Amino acid sequence: MVELDVGQPTLAGVAHGSITDAIGNTPLVRLNGAARGVDVLLKLEYLNPGGSVKDRAARAMVLAAEADGSLQPGGTIVEGTSGNTGIGLALIAAARGYRVIAVLPDKTSADKIDFLRALGADVVVTASSRPVGHPEHVRTLARRIATDTPGGWLADQYDNPANPRAHFDTTGPELWHQTGGAITHLVAGVGTGGTITGTGEYLKAISEGRVRVVGADPSSSRYSGGDGRAYYVESVGHYVHPESDGDVWPLSYHPEVVDEFVTVDDREALDTARLVAATDGIFMGGSGGVAVAAARTLAQRVPHGSVIAVVIPDSGRNYLAKYYNRSWLARWGFDGDAPAVAELVPSHEYVGVPIDSTVGDARRRADGLPALPVHVRRDGATVVAAEILGSIDLDATRSLPSHAAVRDHLGLVPALAGIGESAAAVKDRAASARSPIVVLVRDGIAVATTRADTLGG
Repeated sequence: MVELDVGQPTLAGVAHGSITDAIGNTPLVRLNGAARGVDVLLKLEYLNPGGSVKDRAARAMVLAAEADGSLQPGGTIVEGTSGNTGIGLALIAAARGYRVIAVLPDKTSADKIDFLRALGADVVVTASSRPVGHPEHVRTLARRIATDTPGGWLADQYDNPANPRAHFDTTGPELWHQTGGAITHLVAGVGTGGTITGTGEYLKAISEGRVRVVGADPSSSRYSGGDGRAYYVESVGHYVHPESDGDVWPLSYHPEVVDEFVTVDDREALDTARLVAATDGIFMGGSGGVAVAAARTLAQRVPHGSVIAVVIPDSGRNYLAKYYNRSWLARWGFDGDAPAVAELVPSHEYVGVPIDSTVGDARRRADGLPALPVHVRRDGATVVAAEILGSIDLDATRSLPSHAAVRDHLGLVPALAGIGESAAAVKDRAASARSPIVVLVRDGIAVATTRADTLGG
């Protein structure tokens, strides 16, 4: 009979000391149906503990701040975030005894906000329509809160060198090891720029420049030369408010590391994300859809035998109420089963006025409508629903002089209708028959302005 030596039990090599030790070493999975002779491999960063690639930067920034003394025991971590970095900071804070205040734009998915609160973070939601430098802009507000909070430390992912360094130290080496040094292309989105910068710099260095770095970018993002107008995919690209003074890029992003950009519009990104979920069982967010769509385009023109590694930043679970919700898609002009609104809306063009207009301008533009939507000014560009700030009621402002400023009499944001929605759903959203309704098609682009009583029923 064999006697077993039952010694003192040990968890060495089995259990992590804390949740921060479980960050990284995410799997690389081949994508089905890519171009023949080209491997497209997806780096599933949503399998980090906080559900995103931002766990890596969050850990690196906290450890660096502890080391240099800027974050003291029991202190408060403050960050302006679209959600994922805040989540990463919150889970690390929970494990290490810090408080977190996360400042988020109001377009952030409800799923991310709920996740942050579940981790014990204090959430401050601010307007997403403010230019850089405005007191309510995400980063400006976060900086003020950090300054005013005793023991406050601003993580500042946009300009913190620990952000790209995290990917130079971890993501890059992992991809090199996982591909056995065979990687030829890196595809990643650019948000703060930390992921593509750190990972790209490592891969270029170790391959002696052989690896080509490709940025996957929303088509209107300024990073790839777009006009900077709003888009619907979160956590990637660079939006520029028309009233901003200049265009400041984050220091975490080193533009010289990117060899080329492939641009992707919102519809292609979201269609790609849903397709990959259905065909590969890989459930990604919208920024992952941007990256995979870009990689598919790239795969059509790279040499046979190329190995393309694609960073998938987060999971579709963060966007169940948005990109994977049929009602949301229909409302914002991405999808719809019935063309009811399309059939009932008059065939006139979008009618609205920029925020810097006068009441007289609005009266001249009204075209018989009792109220008009008001949008940010971006001369020569199409109007996107995300940049509609409110409305102006022409009857309520009848007594005002023509030179009165529209911005001083701004009403509620008008009801929005996806062109494929049912008329009944839209009528329920309209406050009254006098309220302007903005009809959307092609990824939230405004194509018509009407009123509830034109929809019948």
